Amino acid sequence: MRDEFGDAVTPIRADAAQQADIATVFAAVAERGRGLDAVHANADGGEFEALDAVTAEDFEATFGTNVRGTTLTLQGAVPFLREESAVVVTGSTAASGTEPSFGLYGASKAAVAALTRTWAAELAPLGVRINTIVPGPTETPGLAGLAPRNPDAMLEQMASGLPFGRLLLPEEVAASALFLVSDQSSGMTGSELLVDGGNSIV
Repeated sequence: MRDEFGDAVTPIRADAAQQADIATVFAAVAERGRGLDAVHANADGGEFEALDAVTAEDFEATFGTNVRGTTLTLQGAVPFLREESAVVVTGSTAASGTEPSFGLYGASKAAVAALTRTWAAELAPLGVRINTIVPGPTETPGLAGLAPRNPDAMLEQMASGLPFGRLLLPEEVAASALFLVSDQSSGMTGSELLVDGGNSIV
């Protein structure tokens, strides 16, 4: 990435759920002496766990990454946001779904959706927009990791149930996120953009 973009990119390895890591990220932003045009809170994590198998550690890991991680990211970003800045938060169709053994993840994403709507109202007087992108099943290592013993079979089964017969590509989700931080979406805040490959119509 540095080879392609040079000093325009500052890569920082950080855990969004850890306040110290987030502080490091935004200390680097402060050093650059400029505000932020756009922020994408994209932290995501979860496992298949049936109700009777969910542990306190599972709860902390899932809500820590998805809810606390998103909250800490936006808290850190606020001092650097200005009029016409745009924020995108990654949600999930699981927030309104009933996939067996995926309730903990879905609940964490439902919490993120509720928080984002409230934050949109809070940030609107500053001229800052915040929207949620809601992707469906996407071909990523994280999705494959939900079935480590036989990921290919799980991905094929998921794809077969979608109208186009395939999973979303990360590039398709990224393009939608770019739309939400662009001037083309200047009239949107507090919105949820569904990008699910038609998953909601089957």
